[in-house]
Amino acid sequence: MKIASLTFNPIEENTYVVWDDTREAVVIDAGNSSPREDAALDNFIAEHDLKPVLAVNTHGHFDHTLGVEHVKQRYGIPFALSSKDQFLLDNASTSGSVFGVKIGAMPRAEIDLDATPEIRFGTTTLKVIPTPGHTPGHVALYDPASKALFTGDTLFRESIGRTDLPGGDYSWIMRSILDRLLPLGEEVRIYPGHGPESTIGHELLYNPFVVEVLNREVDPN
Repeated sequence: MKIASLTFNPIEENTYVVWDDTREAVVIDAGNSSPREDAALDNFIAEHDLKPVLAVNTHGHFDHTLGVEHVKQRYGIPFALSSKDQFLLDNASTSGSVFGVKIGAMPRAEIDLDATPEIRFGTTTLKVIPTPGHTPGHVALYDPASKALFTGDTLFRESIGRTDLPGGDYSWIMRSILDRLLPLGEEVRIYPGHGPESTIGHELLYNPFVVEVLNREVDPN
């Protein structure tokens, strides 16, 4: 499996294009928000002779969904998102205005990740792992073969996603990290929604939110 990261929009969100030897691809968290960014994504796909078959999102915050409608229309593909995050699409204009970001058409999800245990494209299978906390419907996407984990805004390099936005919950996000992500193994590589890549092993040592809970300095419940 091959992975490319393109950073888009004023919130500097990581959009991932993921493909395998069949050239079938998925676009994870399409955050492209302008004609220039749309072109950058389209040119990358064309230059690598890829065939997108699905747009899939870890969660529904506007900075991760700004480019989904473009991808859907450009490539004629469906969109997958947890139905628990539909309210975030419905309120995207209000959320965007708080950050000074103009919001265009929000996509409609054809595939509910709450009822979809895995995403398949080409010869690749991404497991859908529910990780509520940053949002109620947040998921991570995991490829066991390459040990690649797309964590969205749940787990960052040496940080975690904020939980003070509507639908956020600190105890949920910590339980998601401790119970569902860390057990995947120290060698697993993390591809987050913002910032640089990391590994589970690195986060076990250097993520202050994880370390303080594991050392029982803070109760996640």
